[in-house]
Parts: sequence; structure tokens; C-alpha cells
Amino acid sequence: MVSYEVRDAVAVITLMRAPMNALSIPFLDEILAALRGAAADDAVRAVVLRSGLEQAFSAGLDLDLLLGRSREDVRAVLQRLYIDLADVQYAMGKTTIAAVGGAARGGGMTLATSCNVILASDQATFGYPEIKLGLVPAIHFAHLPPIVGRHRAYELLFSGRVFDAAKAAELGLVSGVVSASELDRAAMDLATTFARQSPSAMRAGRAAFMRTNDFRDAIRQAVDDFCDVAATPDAQEGMKAFLDKRPPRWGRIPPEPESA
Repeated sequence: MVSYEVRDAVAVITLMRAPMNALSIPFLDEILAALRGAAADDAVRAVVLRSGLEQAFSAGLDLDLLLGRSREDVRAVLQRLYIDLADVQYAMGKTTIAAVGGAARGGGMTLATSCNVILASDQATFGYPEIKLGLVPAIHFAHLPPIVGRHRAYELLFSGRVFDAAKAAELGLVSGVVSASELDRAAMDLATTFARQSPSAMRAGRAAFMRTNDFRDAIRQAVDDFCDVAATPDAQEGMKAFLDKRPPRWGRIPPEPESA
């Protein structure tokens, strides 16, 4: 599901779990193992995280991990996606670049935003759909407001709407947008730029940068927030409705607005 190769001091980690790179526990374990391998490899000076699927970077968590599961089961997933991912990226010592082509949703956004730089293709789309499933995009409460501002972050997180790469660039969520055909080359070119810098300066500088942008305490709280919501009847109904391709029937439905 994950391939790992080193090209000119750049580790290229490719995600390949058809059809949409949905995140299962074995898949997450492979991703984390690849990142740890890059961190430990002295021949690697930068990392590119990419998808081998044209239609998606990652559509987020496999809902089978959440439907009818205990709080402990959900916590085991978030231990990997939230805490372990944040810890391995924090201690990486090398620049990581997410090359996002296609859809990035939910947990896929978590993968991308864990990296130091995000490059997007002009075909990429982004979104935080958790609220539409009766869940909460808890980790992004810490991450998104400092980037796009608290009011725009709230609108994105609680509307669940999809937005394109141009909007992501406007918001400052991605570092740049290139054509789909140029995404891999652009990511490699940028990774090579970082790889050519002094390894000791990059390691020390990145460590200082990560310390000033350390969300790990908030991420641990986000695990509790997500677990609390995932077990609710609304969340279970929302996920079932999504899989059944029907509108959710929430426990309480607000009245229709009166006509003007």
C-alpha cells in the first residue's frame, strides 16, 4: 500500500490504496513506518509524500474504523493518525513536502498538513467533511485558525464544504499550485532545493521552527474530543447515511426557515 524509494537524497513515499487511499490501521502503520525510515536514513535529506492515485491524495479515514466501534478502538486509530504522525513529523529533522493531487479530505488533510510544505495540483480539492457525518475535525481546530484566521477556519470546518486548489492557495493553506502534469516534478525540485542545504543547519533550523509551531498538546486534546463525538448516535447515523448515500436523520432537526 506504500512504496518507498530514495532519489537524489529525497525519500519519495507513495500512497497506493485504491480507490481513494482511505486510511486503515495497517495503511497508517505503513505510512508511519516509511516516515520513520526516512527520518533514520542518513542518505535522506528531504521527503515527498505523494499519492499514486490520480483521483485522490487521501479521502480520509476508512469509516469501518468508526462505525459501531468502542472508544478504545477509535482511540487506537487516532493514536496513529493524530499523535504518532505529529510526533514523527516533529522529530523528523528533514523537510517534508505533501504533493496533493486529487481529493484531500478529513484524515487526508491531516496527512498533508502534518508536512512542512504542501504543493497542490490544479486538480486538487480540499475539505473537512467530518461535520456532515456527525463528527468533528478536532485536530484542525488547532491547526487551521493560525493559517487562515479563526473566522474563515470556522466557516470551513463547520460547513464541510469542498474548495479547490486556487482557494487553498488564496487562504495560505498550500504553498503553491501547479498543473497536474507538473506536480511530481515541482515537488521533487523543491525537495532537492531543501536537500542541498547544510544538513546541520536544516536540522537545527527545522527543530526551532517546529518548536514555535508545536500543536502536540492540542492534538492530544483533539483525540479526546473526536472520541467523545464518534460514539454519539448522531455520528453513527451520519456515517451510515454517507455509506448508504442518503441524507442523515439526525436526532434533532431544526425547523425549516420561514419564507420571506
